[in-house]
Amino acid sequence: MDALDYAEKASEIFVLSDSFIRIKELIDDEASTIDDISDVILIDPALAGTILKLANSSFFNYPGKIDTISKAVLVLGITEVYNLVIAYFTTKAFKSISAPAEFLESFWEQSVDCALMIKYLGFKLGVPNAERLFILGLLHNLGELVIQQFQAENVELANKFTTKELPWLKQKEVLGFTYADCTGELLKLWQLPYNLIEPIRFQNDDDFEYSTMETKLLYIAKRMMLLNRQCKSHVQGDVLSHEKLAELALEQEVIDSANNYCDMERLSILAVLNPSAAMIY
Repeated sequence: MDALDYAEKASEIFVLSDSFIRIKELIDDEASTIDDISDVILIDPALAGTILKLANSSFFNYPGKIDTISKAVLVLGITEVYNLVIAYFTTKAFKSISAPAEFLESFWEQSVDCALMIKYLGFKLGVPNAERLFILGLLHNLGELVIQQFQAENVELANKFTTKELPWLKQKEVLGFTYADCTGELLKLWQLPYNLIEPIRFQNDDDFEYSTMETKLLYIAKRMMLLNRQCKSHVQGDVLSHEKLAELALEQEVIDSANNYCDMERLSILAVLNPSAAMIY
């Protein structure tokens, strides 16, 4: 089986709800209004509550209180609310996965860390609406969950890499493709926007010549997260070279600040998106 085969099997089990499809249709329809979108969100109280919690969190740092979905759409913008909708329904879709609790806790912690890292880097580099980058980090490794569902033994093998091996190369050796490849195929089957799929699909590409800023930032944020977790014992330059950091003019001070930001914000995001993972803190 290749990455597409796994993604096709996964898309039959991990399904985005009818509410998501309806919201997507409204967002794609230029004739729809903020009230149209808000009304569909309000049909799902858990979704509405999640959006309001995140909108009022320090993640957005909005000075006033956002107490209605209409205001959230107006203040944050349709694109950002759509990203929050994707985050909610993605985490919900994978709640039925067959996996040990410790594995899932670690998975979502790493995903949230990557999401916070990329958002912070985007902000420091002056990327417009840097909050939108969060969704790239959150979704970047869903392929691991897909393989876990169907061949958990291969995930165990792929995640047993030495300090001389890089995770994505070990995945290629064990599976014939990377988790990123599988993630990209799943997001494509889910019909998510191409501007989400492209950076995730090419997150392991060392050649920055034709990479978008989003792809470059995900490349770096993902490796920063790994250096704090699965690649703690690796030589830093083997995982994330100084040359790549220099290409985006990222100094060590920014890296340290991003790590501190992640430590401060992790719990609040986990508490909203994946409360079980937040319980360990």
